Amino acid sequence: MALYGIRFDLRNPSFANTPMSERINAAIDMTEWADRHGFVVAVLSEHHGCEDGYLPSPLALASAIAARTTDIRIQIAALVAPLHDPLRLAEDAAIVDLISRGRLDLVLTNGYVASEFAMFGRELSERPARTTEAVETLRQAWTGEPFEFRGRRARVTPRPHQDPGPPIWLGGSTPPAARRAARIADGFLPSSPELWDVYRKECVVLGKPDPGEHMGGDTSMFHLATDVEAGWAAIVPHAMHEVNAYGQWMVEAGLVGVGGYEPVSDPDVLRASGQYRVITPAELVAEIKAKGPFGFSLFHPLMGGIPPELGWESLRLFETEVLPHVQGD
Repeated sequence: MALYGIRFDLRNPSFANTPMSERINAAIDMTEWADRHGFVVAVLSEHHGCEDGYLPSPLALASAIAARTTDIRIQIAALVAPLHDPLRLAEDAAIVDLISRGRLDLVLTNGYVASEFAMFGRELSERPARTTEAVETLRQAWTGEPFEFRGRRARVTPRPHQDPGPPIWLGGSTPPAARRAARIADGFLPSSPELWDVYRKECVVLGKPDPGEHMGGDTSMFHLATDVEAGWAAIVPHAMHEVNAYGQWMVEAGLVGVGGYEPVSDPDVLRASGQYRVITPAELVAEIKAKGPFGFSLFHPLMGGIPPELGWESLRLFETEVLPHVQGD
């Protein structure tokens, strides 16, 4: 059976001409639609202090989504762990998990955007230690029992719906991050597929179960349209905005090319890269069938500030011209 996900980061550049309240509520409505159509996961991302309004509080949005859905899992991918107070994170995540009746998944990452760390008064050098502390604190906190946190007595109640708590994965873009995930996390979400082998080997070395082959997945996106050229013309400003916003962060962090992101000045070059695609419903049907059982497709309908009405056009094409041809595959 084919699997589908939907992702939001709520970038809202000024040229999009969309009130942020409209964009946020569109994301909630779209996730409710995805839940009705059997999507398995809604992915929410986090960054701070961005001119384009990038989602800074994914757990708040997750709570709204949880209240409007019944089955879809809600994955925070990724939450920048060093910027959060671990106790408050444990409390907030527990409440979202209770609202959703156990549908929350957390992916924690060290972070890489220097301006965010300056904003919160955190040092980049402290990232690995703070992420490790966050994982340890969440696990202790979700027992509901008293424990020691930085030399103080702490207790987090109520406990999450899931026992012992929401799954905790780590995201990362380096071999040390992959090995750290093997040591302390429930899973690993690599920014580059080759890091999966580092994670897998470390799991085996530690005597943990072999997680198997990488299930795939990348940062590329697709938009559905019946007229591919018109569709590309409609989304290209948003694709250029997203790739260059991420690309600039990557340049500043010394991570150019990680996740497929680097600055691009020519839309034709971006289109040729395949990172952003406009395809017809028939092409998506063929792709889904070619992936075979459990193939995964991730929708990003508001990518780079795409107007909600344009995002809905893509989703409705999936509903009416793709889903009937792949149900049961």
